[in-house]
Amino acid sequence: MTDNVKYDLIVVGAGHAGCEAAAAAANLGSRVLLITMDMGKIALMSCNPAMGGIAKGQIVREIDALGGFTGIVTDYSTLQYRMLNKSKGPAMWSPRAQCDRSLYSSKWRSVLEAIPLIDFWQDTVVELVVNNMTVVGVKTRQGNVIRSKSVILTNGTFFNGLMHTGDVKIPGGRASDPASYGLSEQLTDLGFERGRMKTGTSARLDGRTIDFTFLERQEGDEIPQQFSFVDNDFRLKEQKPCYITHTNEQVHAILETGFSKSPLFGGMIKGLGPRYCPSIEDKIVTFSDKKRHQLFLEPEGWSTCEYYINGFSSSLPQEIQLAALRNVPGLENVKMFRPGYAIEYDYYIPTQLKYTLETRLIENLYFAGQINGTTGYEEAAGQGIIAGINSHLKIHDQPEFILGRDEAYIGVLIDDLITKGVDEPYRMFTSRAEYRLLLRQDNADERLTPRSWSIGLAGADRYNSFLKKYEEIDNITDYLKSYSVSPQQVNLFLSKNGTSEIKQKVKISDLLLRPQINIFDVIEVIPGFTKMKEEGRTAFHDILESVEIKLKYKGYLNREKMMADKLKRLEHMHIQPNYDFDSLKSISTEGREKLKRIRPSTLGQASRISGVSPSDISVLLIHLGR
Repeated sequence: MTDNVKYDLIVVGAGHAGCEAAAAAANLGSRVLLITMDMGKIALMSCNPAMGGIAKGQIVREIDALGGFTGIVTDYSTLQYRMLNKSKGPAMWSPRAQCDRSLYSSKWRSVLEAIPLIDFWQDTVVELVVNNMTVVGVKTRQGNVIRSKSVILTNGTFFNGLMHTGDVKIPGGRASDPASYGLSEQLTDLGFERGRMKTGTSARLDGRTIDFTFLERQEGDEIPQQFSFVDNDFRLKEQKPCYITHTNEQVHAILETGFSKSPLFGGMIKGLGPRYCPSIEDKIVTFSDKKRHQLFLEPEGWSTCEYYINGFSSSLPQEIQLAALRNVPGLENVKMFRPGYAIEYDYYIPTQLKYTLETRLIENLYFAGQINGTTGYEEAAGQGIIAGINSHLKIHDQPEFILGRDEAYIGVLIDDLITKGVDEPYRMFTSRAEYRLLLRQDNADERLTPRSWSIGLAGADRYNSFLKKYEEIDNITDYLKSYSVSPQQVNLFLSKNGTSEIKQKVKISDLLLRPQINIFDVIEVIPGFTKMKEEGRTAFHDILESVEIKLKYKGYLNREKMMADKLKRLEHMHIQPNYDFDSLKSISTEGREKLKRIRPSTLGQASRISGVSPSDISVLLIHLGR
């Protein structure tokens, strides 16, 4: 730090948001400094060792389509791969991977160290350097003043972090790591509105003391896919199983004996907790009629016996946690590596942000990740890549990069944050996206890679791979629409699959419209596909899946696209940043106050603000001259 270098961008925090932000900005051409408290814990999976899941898997694929690295690192470190919700429609399919925690972190570090424009510094940022409400650098605990044109804060749970296990309270951002002090107070002094949130994690168990014969074994997919659209060498040849067990009434009774020492019920925890991911003590109180709750035992790596117990997050005293666990089938003799705990931390109300994730109050300052009230590695990484892109674009006088609600789950996430704010840790669900059939996990590259290519983030290899993939999809689709099969070719096959036989030649594409028929069955009886299958193409399974979705759901896709295009008109009706909402005497008082506080940039955003009514929007339309 004695070089007196001025960076284009400083990223504070090397969690999932910070890693994607630093990589995106540097790969676009900015000189980046990544500051972290511990270089040995880059992109650490602080909670469960998994990536993806319902709606979260879509976000990971979107990050990859944009040129990010979360998907590639996940593929490299995967222990088990599963596509969730396959019994439902393709809008709900979500990839999830169990990861080797250590491999995931070390791979991310090697990815970042391979990017020439990223420098690293191990330290704690205690203050921003601000001139005329514009950030121009940071000050660190070691006394360094480092200048930059832009700063992205990705501080996770470290702002005034406080961990709870029973009546034991330990300041910290996660187990064994100190909290961050000073910077959060400065942000408040600068005028930012902050709040307090709470999350938690489960105990880590010694697999040598688990009796797996009493547990239900959960295998990965027979044909594991990968998160990244880039065809790499990380395809799984073997997978590690997860295991399922359940609590029981005796477990619940033991947990209840610790409620008198519970920081959650005793009022010691003031932060807002995640409703959709409650602690085990929350579950047995809220769902008191349930006699058992499902638990998942997830392996932490290839070369460790450590297991994460998903569904047993707790802040109860450690002796209560252990006694309860030893009454779970299969865990009668279990030993803990460490107990679960709850953690409280500061966050900042996300309605204070622009769509680019730049703050409205301080120019060139960006927030990404749990500082914005979100939870989850995937949501953090999605914000990180957008903040990194926009920070680079702004300091190089280029147009901002914004994703719409019809373009990406990341777009839904950011719009929800800055328009609606949060009243609990925000987690993405498929139900939050009104255009989820358009935002499938299989077509994230089709939606986003051309846009990323246009700003220079997606490289030539990725873009050419995308072009080749969709050329193949078009060729296969054309073949299915033009090739007819005779009754002699397919009637036996149709009968075996429980659907009516044909009496004359029929196009293959028409047969695929039948719910009983899928494309993977068809390729077994159609000669044109036999050769393609024998070639053993790595991405052949993914390509066929996309072809089938486009054919089977064409009508639904077209209808959803029409709805999106219709509503998108409101997104093009811009509202000036200094618009005088007090001059609108015909709108409701609540609507006026919400509009003044959130300052929507478009009529579309205004229409999604809670408390702004359709009649308020009609008045705005008139005043905007539309």
